[in-house]
Amino acid sequence: MNRFRYASPILIENEYTLTTEKNVRLYDGDQKTAFEGGELIITSHRILWGKPGAIATGQTCLVLSLSLVVYMEEESPGAFSFSNSRKIVLFLSENVDDQSYGPQQTSVYNFIKLSFRDGYQHNVLETLNHALQQRAWETKISSKQIGASSGNRSTPMIKLRTGIVGIERNLQEKQKAADESITVAFQDLSKLMTMAKDMVKLSQTISTKIKEKQGDITDDDTVKFKSYLLSLGIDDPVTRDSYKSNTQYYRELAKEICNLLREPIDKMGGMMGMTDVFCRINRARGLELLSPEDTLNACKAMETLNLPLKLYQFASGVMVLQLSSLDDEIVTDATAKLIEEKKSLTCDELATHLGISIVLAKERLLSAEKVAKCCRDDSIEGLRFYPNLFLMNTD
Repeated sequence: MNRFRYASPILIENEYTLTTEKNVRLYDGDQKTAFEGGELIITSHRILWGKPGAIATGQTCLVLSLSLVVYMEEESPGAFSFSNSRKIVLFLSENVDDQSYGPQQTSVYNFIKLSFRDGYQHNVLETLNHALQQRAWETKISSKQIGASSGNRSTPMIKLRTGIVGIERNLQEKQKAADESITVAFQDLSKLMTMAKDMVKLSQTISTKIKEKQGDITDDDTVKFKSYLLSLGIDDPVTRDSYKSNTQYYRELAKEICNLLREPIDKMGGMMGMTDVFCRINRARGLELLSPEDTLNACKAMETLNLPLKLYQFASGVMVLQLSSLDDEIVTDATAKLIEEKKSLTCDELATHLGISIVLAKERLLSAEKVAKCCRDDSIEGLRFYPNLFLMNTD
């Protein structure tokens, strides 16, 4: 509530009314306040709350600037709630305006709630969302408009439209605003596509220089450039349209995945779950996304191409992408050695140590247990694996 300010309901420049709701209560975070049963008015710039009839007569009311709203959501009623009350939660940023005063100087909460005791008469969520997207308070206006508005400062802010004519005008305004939003969106999309083409050309130029090592590009610069390209997701991706057959497409895609994931898989102990593989490759490819089926088929083709990575499936059915140099014995030996060094390990601890998923860590521990290189202790504290002392020499 410390973001609310007392103000007179006077029209400010370029501001207009969006909707009005009655019987609304204000919450400071989760705490009820004494501000209940009032009239709530949403404008293009602000949210106003006042006692019934107070705003229309120009009396002082509570005002919240929409520029402070960071995020909003509708709070679902409880399972045993029989009330028609609906609540909207508004998460707010810090208020830097120290010149005006409000009903509360400090608050431990960074959000407020608007409780509509009789439900909504209008779609309040849609109205608020539209106002936040339009951000009318940031619109610059001409000096003529400022002069015209300043001449009407004595006019109360709220002019309620009633009857069929008022409803039609509101609908026309909403339709006009929606058309403008769509037009701006398509303009932004066209600019994005133009910029994307320039970025692709730039990435291809950098890739060529890296391959040929032209100019003064050092090995460190090469590594940096590659990491930037992968992070941006604009490196020239393999697409199905470039190849005549699926077989050729999957082979080239397999090479691309290997080039991208060989280094991170090596750092993770030589193994990565297929879920992580799918997420990483799609993040690097940008807009040219792969389906799970294409990703899996490309990984299946790796072993026949003698690539440094291959697809491996555990007995439980979990599939991973691992280094071709790894085999079951190497993996279980490495896991057993790590258990011996740490005295004992859980799935969580192994996952944290190797930087892999918990599912993959569990599969590695179960594989080591299967060949008797570790023993489990399944207690109320959870599953923990220990070195197998029964097979160790006890000289």
